[in-house]
Amino acid sequence: MMPVLSVEGLVKRFGGLVATDCVSITLNPGEVHAIIGPNGAGKTTLINQICGELRPDAGHVRIMGEDVTRLAPHRRVRQGLGRTFQITSLLSEDTVSMNLALAVQARGAGTFRLFDRFIGRRALWQTVSALLAGTPLEHRAEVSVGDLSHGERKQLELLVALAREPRFLLLDEPMAGLGHVESQEMILRLQETRRQIPILLIEHDIEAVWALANRVSVLVYGRIIASGTVDEIRCNPEVREAYLGDEQAEVS
Repeated sequence: MMPVLSVEGLVKRFGGLVATDCVSITLNPGEVHAIIGPNGAGKTTLINQICGELRPDAGHVRIMGEDVTRLAPHRRVRQGLGRTFQITSLLSEDTVSMNLALAVQARGAGTFRLFDRFIGRRALWQTVSALLAGTPLEHRAEVSVGDLSHGERKQLELLVALAREPRFLLLDEPMAGLGHVESQEMILRLQETRRQIPILLIEHDIEAVWALANRVSVLVYGRIIASGTVDEIRCNPEVREAYLGDEQAEVS
């Protein structure tokens, strides 16, 4: 079975600091692979190399077996990478449905056109309605993004990523800034999403990781110190000492 995403021996140095040190991970069809680690572990640097915002000093990134290491971020999106961010990246002055319509349009033409050029396009709006159906935003389609709660914006960003029909999702701390109720809603949504598409999950909310992940890799000081199932990681003495702590407290 070919991995959807394969990261092989990524190295990134900033002067004398090795931010990622021969990092190798895979994301397979049908799984959620979570990357966890303390602040300064190299998670952001790893994400930026996968997405093409940083070029590695060594190693390769492959999507469906194709080497994309030297491709620009937008070309990786075309290859199937879908991404959400710690801080939501949406058009706050436009409605929920308009944000989704632009995402749907982008996957086809690849360029943006004036909004009035696709008003009334039945297929486009049917697709938007289908994306919203059964979600917490189903009845919020005409609400301005600026009037949404933080949790609703996180839900919308996930839908925007899915609207582009990626081959996999890279979710960068989808629980960031959410309260308990909103976190539980997001976990439920991601449990549904995982049935449709594989997910590489970067997350500091350890309870969310335990609830969602099939496989967990632990990044500490730029190196993967352990990779395995949730039970294997929870019981790993090196992981407990380096990251989880005696009580497996949530850390960022």
